[in-house]
Amino acid sequence: SDASRAPHMSALLNFQSFLTCVLLFICTSTFLRAQRPSMFREKKPGLFSLVYKGAVIGTRLSPWVSISCVGMAVCTLLF
Repeated sequence: SDASRAPHMSALLNFQSFLTCVLLFICTSTFLRAQRPSMFREKKPGLFSLVYKGAVIGTRLSPWVSISCVGMAVCTLLF
């Protein structure tokens, strides 16, 4: 019975889940930067710096991020 169950994998070990997490992080960072621009400074340490970098990627590459989100949605629905 245990052999028929699918193995549970972390999002970091499954490539499709990893890409989904990265895209969600970029989209969320970009949205938060648009809502609260004073929160994001380039020189802040820690998590805010990482969120700032995700927001910059989302802003500069927005057409590619949008295409990737649509492609990931299709892959998630079909596979």
